[in-house]
Amino acid sequence: MGNDGDQVVEIDHFRAINSKTHEDDVIEEIAKANLVTCAVGPNVLRFIAPVIAKGIDKRSEDQKELHVIACENMIGATDTLKGYIIPKLTETSEAELHNKARFANSAVDRIVPQQDPGAGLDVKLEKFYEWCVDETPFKDAKGGRPPIQGVHFVDNLEPYIERKLFTVNTGHATAAYYGHNRGKRTIHDAMTDPDIRKIVHDVLYETAQLIIDKHTISKEEQYEYVDKIIVRISNPNLEDVVERVGRAPMRKLGRKERFIGPASQLAENGEKHSALLGAIEVTLRFQNVEGDEESRELAKILKEHDAAEATEKITGLEKDHPLFKEVEEIVKKVQSDKSSSS
Repeated sequence: MGNDGDQVVEIDHFRAINSKTHEDDVIEEIAKANLVTCAVGPNVLRFIAPVIAKGIDKRSEDQKELHVIACENMIGATDTLKGYIIPKLTETSEAELHNKARFANSAVDRIVPQQDPGAGLDVKLEKFYEWCVDETPFKDAKGGRPPIQGVHFVDNLEPYIERKLFTVNTGHATAAYYGHNRGKRTIHDAMTDPDIRKIVHDVLYETAQLIIDKHTISKEEQYEYVDKIIVRISNPNLEDVVERVGRAPMRKLGRKERFIGPASQLAENGEKHSALLGAIEVTLRFQNVEGDEESRELAKILKEHDAAEATEKITGLEKDHPLFKEVEEIVKKVQSDKSSSS
């Protein structure tokens, strides 16, 4: 779906196997496969790891290595998946794993909005995409790197991961949390509000400063990228409900995630990060949202712990970090507002 109209693509060259009811068949497929990818959500990686481990155990070291690439909205998703797989291996030692499988982190950039009820396998998504994969693990592999059309292989993935996470995801989440806080239904509704649109812009100019300084990307290039992202998340054809984009606030307030990640680095450098602090505040107010377990957990932590304990527990920030006190003050404010309104 794009501002210039929709395009329909039919995909018919696939087979499907249910790992819950036909696990042995899935293990057999993985034992013979060239590539395993996933886009299941960071919290689900631990549940798919056992069947991947069993498939790797059945592979011979004479085969070309299995390529494993996790495509999740998190830094180091494939490393995380690998961490869940290793303890589940029974026939393969950790030292032998390198001969059977190669694990490459990736950065995926494509907005997939909430889908229509009853759409089945039909998926709406934006036309733009970028898939960057770290090619380092494949350099000495028997089969080289996987021949996937459309992948951009890079030697250093960090600039691509951080630029995407701290621009696309930070911007999208900022619009969602401010939108929820101000009674907007969709991201498009939020982005048509001039105040929220300016806030998103201010937040992304702060993260842009970090990207420019850290990854030697020019100011012109990064500002152009910011403007492009704001247009993308404002797309009226991608009718995305703010509660869906805002779900899992605990993860999104994580130490290396879309708000604390850039704000902490900017604070370390003595750079401006006040707009990010505002985004952190509205994220902390995303509590007890129907259907979102993490929003209930967030409310529980804020209710049961003092500000310092809650800040540490939610964000993972070290108490001596320059950002800690600023976030602690925001936590106190949110706790105070909550207690006075209850």
